[in-house]
Amino acid sequence: MILVTGSTGLVGAHLLYKLVIANEKVRAIYRNDNKLKNVKSVFSCYTEDVESVFKKIDWVKADILDVPALTEAFKNIDYAYHCAAFVSFEPDKYHLLRRTNIEGTANIVNICLANNVKKLCYVSSVATLGKELNNKPITEDTNWNPDEDNNVYAITKYGAEMEVWRATQEGLDVVIVNPGVILGGGIWTDGSGSLFKRAYKGLKFYTSGKLGLVAVEDVVSIMVTLLKSDIKNERFLLVAENWSYKNFLQGLAISVNTKPPKKLAASWLLNLVWKLDWLKHKITGKQRKLTRHIARSLQTEGFYSSEKIKSRLNYNFKSIDSTITAVGLHYLKQVE
Repeated sequence: MILVTGSTGLVGAHLLYKLVIANEKVRAIYRNDNKLKNVKSVFSCYTEDVESVFKKIDWVKADILDVPALTEAFKNIDYAYHCAAFVSFEPDKYHLLRRTNIEGTANIVNICLANNVKKLCYVSSVATLGKELNNKPITEDTNWNPDEDNNVYAITKYGAEMEVWRATQEGLDVVIVNPGVILGGGIWTDGSGSLFKRAYKGLKFYTSGKLGLVAVEDVVSIMVTLLKSDIKNERFLLVAENWSYKNFLQGLAISVNTKPPKKLAASWLLNLVWKLDWLKHKITGKQRKLTRHIARSLQTEGFYSSEKIKSRLNYNFKSIDSTITAVGLHYLKQVE
C-alpha cells in the first residue's frame, strides 16, 4: 500500500488521482475535514465521477506532528510520498514552520525506518538550492549557502531535506524532487491557484524578476516514475520553463479573460509596499501579504535547469503556455 501525506494540497491531491486511476492501493493522511473539498475540487478537473474516485482512498485523519497517529497510519505501508508542508514567508511564523517542515519530516522518516518502508519520495522546493553567479543555471548541484539572507520557508525546507538525507544513512531509500512554482487547477485559496484568483480580480503591476514554472501533472508523473524506478538517494530539480514575471502575470490575466498588467512595479515601490504591509500587520495582526524576502524574489532573475531529470527519465515537460491556459479554464469553470 502507498501512503500520501499532504493529501489535501495541490501536489498531494493531484498525486492521489493519478495513483487511484492506476489502480494503486492508497492511504491518505489529512488533518482538516474542511480541506477534503480541495481534493474533490482537484478530482473534478479530471472527471465527473468524483465520488467514486474519492471513495477508493483509505482516508486516515492524522497530523505529521502526532507520532501515535502516524504510527497507526503507516501500518502495512510499502511506499510513501511526503507532500505535506507549511508554506509561509512571514518571519514570525518561523517556529511553526520549523515544527511542521523539519520536525514533521523527521517523524515521517523515522516511522518509515521503523516500518521498513521500501522507498520515500519527498517534495522539497527550489528554495533549498543556492544561487549561481555569472548567469549560470541553477541545478541540483548548486549548494545552499547558510550565510545568505534566506527566508524562513527556505531555511525550514532545507532543514527538512537534511532529515531526509539523514534517513538515507540509516537505510531508507529516498528520492527528492525540487519543483519551482507549481501550476495546477482545483485549489484557488492558496499556492499558485490564488494567483489565478488574483489575476481574475485584476492586476495593475508586474515585476522585473524571473521564476521557474512547472505543471503539477509533470511533478506527480515524475514522482511516480522515480518511486517505481531503481533510482535512489538523489534529488531532481523540476522546472519546465523559466519565465519573466511580466510574461507570467500577463499570461495569468489572459487565461481568466481579464486585462493584463501593463505597469512595471519599481524597486522603490515594492520596498515601500512591504514596509507598509509590515506596519499594517503590527497594528492589526492581519497576515502578511508581502515580506521583504518576497519583494526581493519578485525582482530576482533566477534560471533553473532540469537537464538531469530530462536525461535520466527521457522526460518532456508540458508547455507552460498550455498549462496556464488549461488552469485558467478550470478556474473560470469552477468559480463562475
